[in-house]
Amino acid sequence: MLVLALSVCLAQSPEICKQVNLTYLAQNATLMQCMRYGQPEIAKWHLSHPDWQVKKWRCVPADKLGK
Repeated sequence: MLVLALSVCLAQSPEICKQVNLTYLAQNATLMQCMRYGQPEIAKWHLSHPDWQVKKWRCVPADKLGK
């Protein structure tokens, strides 16, 4: 399983940042598919969290996330 790992910061206080992990729903997705189709998932997250700005993101296998 892949996870979309987002680095996000508050728009009004850009020094306040955090990591957000979104589970990528396609079970058998490749990293390339995650990179391509993960963007709409990030956009959905951003719409429901308008005070946060996504600074960077990447696709990570769930078992390597904490490493």
